[in-house]
Amino acid sequence: MPHRILIIDDEDDIREVAAMSLETVAGWEVMVANSGAQGLTRAATYKPDAILLDVMMPGMDGPTTFRELRKNPVTAKIPVLFLTAKVQATDRRRFADLGIHAVLVKPFDPLTLSTQIANALGWK
Repeated sequence: MPHRILIIDDEDDIREVAAMSLETVAGWEVMVANSGAQGLTRAATYKPDAILLDVMMPGMDGPTTFRELRKNPVTAKIPVLFLTAKVQATDRRRFADLGIHAVLVKPFDPLTLSTQIANALGWK
């Protein structure tokens, strides 16, 4: 059974490229959301194996969305990987302290995105 991934990102291009990459290269099932609020709803109904979450979004940003996911018993245990263009050592420590599984960097290579996710989550 293929892995199920939810991509939460406000940028259309990022969502489309990431979704196409994960579906085509890895054969995973992908659901997308264009905001933190929509992501919370879709995570609860879709129950993905992992969530790829943008850090910088208008309205509800990635860290806020992550904290809200952790409050819901249905989504609390879903592994979350942050996707961000801004990666500094202080940010990595702050994200690790939140309980994020990994931080992936934008722009990402569509051909290796699924491998990066699988390696971060220990998937074979």
